[in-house]
Amino acid sequence: MFSKNIFKIMLFDESVYKFMYAALMEAENAFNKNEVPIGAVVVYQNKIIGRGFNQTEMLKDSTAHAEMIAITSATNFLGNKFLDECDLYVTVEPCVMCSGAILLSRIRNVYFGTFEPKFGAAGSLFNILDSEKYNHKLKVFSGIYDKESKQLLENFFKKKRIS
Repeated sequence: MFSKNIFKIMLFDESVYKFMYAALMEAENAFNKNEVPIGAVVVYQNKIIGRGFNQTEMLKDSTAHAEMIAITSATNFLGNKFLDECDLYVTVEPCVMCSGAILLSRIRNVYFGTFEPKFGAAGSLFNILDSEKYNHKLKVFSGIYDKESKQLLENFFKKKRIS
């Protein structure tokens, strides 16, 4: 007889977890560089074409969010401002600024880990990505590696309070 703990019900295709894990690795890069640990990857044809992690402190730039860096990297890779055949994986719910960039770049799907109750714009404070007011429609999925994403944030801010 199998233990109940052996099998984990997968709500998404295996590739979703693989790419979200890559975003988590980017978030760990941010953590190790004393940045708020948020990571993102942009995927095109099942390949990562853009990576980013928060770099607001390193670059002294409040717009240097993980999503913005990953989107810029992906548009440079494709040589096109539109990413309509791309998916974004990010460890934390996008903010207003990043949600705007997601809409403007026409990303197809957004997958994120944990909600951000203070700045989230994909369901927490606002739901910009699901607004009927824009001509671009995309799908948003949440909760992929939610606990891991949240734990990284909690560990980071706990470390900040101690130091």
